[in-house]
Amino acid sequence: MKKIFIFLILFTLPLKVFATSSYIVMDSDSKRVLEGNNQNEKMLIASTTKIMTAIIAIENANIQKTIKVNDKILKAYGSNIYIEINEKIKLIDLIYGLMLRSGNDASLAIANGVAKDEKSFVKLMNKKAKKIGMDNTFFYNPHGLEEQNGLGNTSTAYDMALLMQYAMKNKTFQKIVSTKYYSLKTNFKSYTWKNKNRLLFDYKYTTGGKTGFTKKARRTLVTSAKKDNKKLIIVTLNYADDFNFHKNLYEKNFNNTIVKKILDKDKFNVKSKYAKNYKLYIKKDYKILIKQNDKIKTNIKINKNKNPKENSVIGLISIYLNDVKIDNVEIFAKHK
Repeated sequence: MKKIFIFLILFTLPLKVFATSSYIVMDSDSKRVLEGNNQNEKMLIASTTKIMTAIIAIENANIQKTIKVNDKILKAYGSNIYIEINEKIKLIDLIYGLMLRSGNDASLAIANGVAKDEKSFVKLMNKKAKKIGMDNTFFYNPHGLEEQNGLGNTSTAYDMALLMQYAMKNKTFQKIVSTKYYSLKTNFKSYTWKNKNRLLFDYKYTTGGKTGFTKKARRTLVTSAKKDNKKLIIVTLNYADDFNFHKNLYEKNFNNTIVKKILDKDKFNVKSKYAKNYKLYIKKDYKILIKQNDKIKTNIKINKNKNPKENSVIGLISIYLNDVKIDNVEIFAKHK
């Protein structure tokens, strides 16, 4: 009986780990999901939380302002940058310490330096999550460690991909998360940090990312990469060999996709019997990342408006991917 019992334990453990793991590959331009598993399952996200902490700080404060570190950082444990009480450090430097070294003390200094207190900062985080469309996400703190009651920041692979997609549109955030090494000096001491995101050193197409780990969440990783004008985001929650997994997923999806121009603004030529004296146009080319067997269709609808206002919207082009509507492109009108 003992041998049977041991066999069952060994057999069920890998299945349990797999069932509580999730991943997603997302096209950063269109937010289209290219592949994934359990991507909508709510899970602990550990220090990938700090992606939200960073973007909230960047958007809500002067990043060049100097913050005087207070005793709130004493609550921080685990991964720290080891700032000290009364040390004066710029917000931008704290964000580098947050993203490169995953400083939990940096997250508390940022929260208290940007908002009136940590609670107010977390409110900004949850408000932004709702605005982005992160419907299955809730933040308790700005660092990702579990609270004393055992609760922790919870999200999904899909929501975290949405967050990274949003954050990577910010040039300051882009610069920070793509930095391999960073040095600075404060009134107390000097620092030199190396980014914990190994993909920045091992995979040349990497453009950014954030690592995470707690005993409950296990390994979490959010990364981004760009190759041949293809921009992808990958999120893994509770994947042991996450760096290699990300690298392999990038290669697979870069190799199996193409960027296709669906609409060319310079060659766009649509006429309407309702607006005969107007030239119809679109403002920019429309490109999309597609797989080799994907089918694209378009459907054009023009309003029955004989005298539209100059440069006003007169119609829409609906874009369909494999018979599923994915986007609309506005058509404008101007006098010939």
